[in-house]
Amino acid sequence: RVSSVCRVCRLTAREPRLVGGENDHFLLRKHRTLAPPARVACAGSLPAAMYDEVELDEGGVGKMQAGFSRTWQIWMDKAAPHTAPRWAATVFIMLAYCLRVYLINGWYIITYGLGIYALNLLIGFLSPATDPETEGPTLPTSKDDEFRPFVRRLPEFKFWYGLTKAFCVAFCMTFFSLFNIPVFWPILLMYFFALFFLTMKRQIKHMIKYKYVPFSFGKAKYKGKEGEGGSRSAE
Repeated sequence: RVSSVCRVCRLTAREPRLVGGENDHFLLRKHRTLAPPARVACAGSLPAAMYDEVELDEGGVGKMQAGFSRTWQIWMDKAAPHTAPRWAATVFIMLAYCLRVYLINGWYIITYGLGIYALNLLIGFLSPATDPETEGPTLPTSKDDEFRPFVRRLPEFKFWYGLTKAFCVAFCMTFFSLFNIPVFWPILLMYFFALFFLTMKRQIKHMIKYKYVPFSFGKAKYKGKEGEGGSRSAE
């Protein structure tokens, strides 16, 4: 028979210095071992923050998911500095997807959706983080201005990650006949090229209007004339 009074609550009531100190973890662990009736009976004795933390205890699936997320994030952090190998792997995946679609002769609607998503990522990659039209100029407009590098709305790593993940998902979807919707692919191709042309035209006009280039080549370095350098060394 479960006792109606929690032994941990009696302990915290007798020694209030234990609450909020370094023994909280021990008390909560002892509190989890109680049966549900006893845990409810002692809820009024425990602090609210401690009781809420007990209820959010993760199970085996949650711990497994958290472990997988940490491992995946570690590998992403290791791959971030290696730009060239990352994009080489992405190009290989893109070629593999194009080859598969060409061989199976289908799944064109998946390819069309993939192209629209890639175009959206490209626009975010080429756009500044702050819109000059609403927040004013954030890039230097003359050679006398202070050097400020181009800050993208979509960073390079997120652009690469989103593009690679999209091609991997689309490649897996080609193995399911459910997504093989019959369409007339030349119309989709023409519509995609028209959308690409109009979107890039608007983006280029935006670059020309606010005088920015979506690439940073570093701060310009100016060298003095040879005559001035020789006279200074002679002095």
